[in-house]
Amino acid sequence: MPSSPDVETALRDASLRVTRPRAAVLTAVYEHPHADTESIIGAVRTSLGEVSHQAVYDALRALTAAGLVRRIQPSGSVARYESRVGDNHHHVVCRSCGAIADVDCAVASTPCLTASDDHGFAIDEAEVTYWGVCPDCSTAPARSS
Repeated sequence: MPSSPDVETALRDASLRVTRPRAAVLTAVYEHPHADTESIIGAVRTSLGEVSHQAVYDALRALTAAGLVRRIQPSGSVARYESRVGDNHHHVVCRSCGAIADVDCAVASTPCLTASDDHGFAIDEAEVTYWGVCPDCSTAPARSS
């Protein structure tokens, strides 16, 4: 996780004005990988006090557009945000609790970018989502109905 000066530098390097909400949102994304918007709002309010939903949504939109934050949305899930940007990594999602973890791209530079038929597209990214049951859920006792 970057320190506050690093967050401020990252914002400036991305040509974004440094504001307390933007810095707090970026810090929250670093501290809570794959968090949803409500969780980020909670983390920002813990550090700043009262801040509007709209201020957090605006900051997330600006940070995503600037490439400082990546927005992911696994099927059936709300949008999630992460600070790991600029690489072609993937995710594994627990079908039971919704936990998400990063998965590096398979061997070689980006083998999943070689589509069997690209239909003329210039492909520059692939999104792969692995689904399964996380270790916590797979060892949890079965619930009776």
